[in-house]
Amino acid sequence: MAAQHIVSSFDQDLEGVQMRLMRMAGLVETAITDALRALETRDLSLSEKVRTGDRAIDAMDAAIKEETARILALRAPAARDLRMVLAVMAMSTHLERCGDYAKNIAKRHAALADAAPIEHSVLALRRMGRIVVSMLSDALDATIRKDADLAEAARARDLDVDQDYNALFRSLLTYMMENPRNITTCMHLHFIAKNIERMGDHATSVAEQVIYLIRGERPDEDRPKGDTTPFVAPEG
Repeated sequence: MAAQHIVSSFDQDLEGVQMRLMRMAGLVETAITDALRALETRDLSLSEKVRTGDRAIDAMDAAIKEETARILALRAPAARDLRMVLAVMAMSTHLERCGDYAKNIAKRHAALADAAPIEHSVLALRRMGRIVVSMLSDALDATIRKDADLAEAARARDLDVDQDYNALFRSLLTYMMENPRNITTCMHLHFIAKNIERMGDHATSVAEQVIYLIRGERPDEDRPKGDTTPFVAPEG
């Protein structure tokens, strides 16, 4: 009877830390969406909400780390349960970094509030952000459903984020070369795009953790990558 109680208590611990991870993911997805909405609408009060809201994401990450450490120390899980604890710990770290990038985006809004708009740039950034949010949402949903194929599909969409980033990068380069007065604005927009591209990498890592959790092994092939900007040089 005591052993049965211990197993039940352990299951409750695992469920509790998973639920906390899901709540954290919800906060991160909202932060990304709000940061890009604030950029589009030039809503500095919403930007400030994203910046201050990052403290809650950091606190949840710290709580998850503390809880997973406690589970490892007291429960000594093995096999699949151990994979679950380690995966939750890793996913929490990736989500926390996505929250940081959302905060970094919000920090740049003040510099762009009075700048002349760069055609199509905000729409491109919003599309990139939507893809990242869908990647995170599907990866976490795959955790609940134990659906490795759904996690694989989320992982594959990082290529879309990279391709959109490459296209926007080239567009911003063109604007800067055509008119030097665009340089400051375009640089801020580029840093925002790079933050979103890095979120895509972290969302990919979350999906890979889910695949590891379900299948017990990492994906064999390298993740699809399409960021070619280190190799781009101005024409002329």
